[in-house]
Amino acid sequence: MTNSETDGPEMTSGARVTIVTRTKNRPIFLARALDDIFAQTFQDFELVIVNDGGNPADVDHLTAQRSEAERSRITTLHHAESAGMEGASNAGLKAGSGEFVVIHDDDDFWAPEFLARTVAYLDDPAHAAESGVMVRTEIVIEELVNGKIEPIRREIFWADMRQITLADMLKINRAVPISFLYRRNLHDHVGYYNENLPVVGDWEFHLRVLSHSRIGFLDGEPLAFWSQRPQSDGHHSNSIFAKVAEHAQYDALVRDDYLRDQAAQGGLGAMLYLTRVLSEQEELIVTQQRRLDESAAKLDHILERLEALNQTVVVRTSVGEFLKKPMLLVRKMLRRS
Repeated sequence: MTNSETDGPEMTSGARVTIVTRTKNRPIFLARALDDIFAQTFQDFELVIVNDGGNPADVDHLTAQRSEAERSRITTLHHAESAGMEGASNAGLKAGSGEFVVIHDDDDFWAPEFLARTVAYLDDPAHAAESGVMVRTEIVIEELVNGKIEPIRREIFWADMRQITLADMLKINRAVPISFLYRRNLHDHVGYYNENLPVVGDWEFHLRVLSHSRIGFLDGEPLAFWSQRPQSDGHHSNSIFAKVAEHAQYDALVRDDYLRDQAAQGGLGAMLYLTRVLSEQEELIVTQQRRLDESAAKLDHILERLEALNQTVVVRTSVGEFLKKPMLLVRKMLRRS
C-alpha cells in the first residue's frame, strides 16, 4: 500500500451503508457521481472518496461545493501515489464503518432507488443467508464531447442472467462493482480485495464470495449503470478496453492459482482427467471448424460458377429475344413466296 492521508471531516458514525468512490483525475465524472450518490432515495450512508494518485485540488473543489450536511458525510483519502484499483477499494472500505458496503466508481451511476432496493433486500429475513445482492445492470456507451458526457447507446449487461451462481462466475465475470451491495462482515470470512491484481480484482473477489455463500439478484429494470468509453484513452478510458492484454494475462494467472491450490489439496488426478476431456472437445471443435471452412470454400466456388452460368444465360437469352422477331418475318416472307 502507498501512504495515504485523510483530508476532510470526521466520518459520520452509525451510517448503514459505506459507499467507496475510487477516482483519479476525472473531475467531470466525479461531479456526476456525487450528484448521483446524494440523489439516492435512501440517505443513511457515508461516502469515502479515494483519490488514488490524482490531483487533490480537483477533488477538494468538488466536495467543497456540496452542502454542509453532505460534506459532513464525506471522507476523502488522498493517495500521493496510486495504490491501484484494489488498494483504493481496501483503503476506502477500512475508512468506513457501514453495515453494508458498495463500490461506486466515479464514472458509473445508479437509479435513484438502488440503495433503497438493495438494502431492503438484505434486510429481509428471507435473505439472511445471502452475503450480498447484485442488480440488473445496463451498459451505457458514452463519449466526451467538448467537456460533456454524451450517451451513445445502451445495452443490458448479461440480458439472459436470472441469478448469480458460482458456476457462471467461474466462466467469466458476470458482475461489476457498481451493481453489488454486500454485508461488511463478508470481509471477515473471505478477506479483502487482492491488491496484487492490477485488473480482474473484482472477479477474483466474486469467486471467493460465491465460494463462501450465495448472492441474491434483483431482476427487472436496471438499477445500476456501467459507463463504457471504447474510444477514450488516458484517464478517461476504461481498463476493460485500455488493458485488454492485462485482463487476459491476469485472468489466466487467477485460474492457475486456484488450480494450484486444488492440486495441493487433492492431487492432480481429477484435473488431469478433466483437462484430457476438454482437450478432446477442443480438438473436435477445431476439426468441425475446419470442415465448415472447407464446406464454405466449396460453396463459394459453386456460387461463383452459378453466377458465371447465370451471366451466360442472360446474354444468350437477350440475343435470342433480339433475333426472334426478324427470323419470324423471314419465315413468313419465304412462305408467301
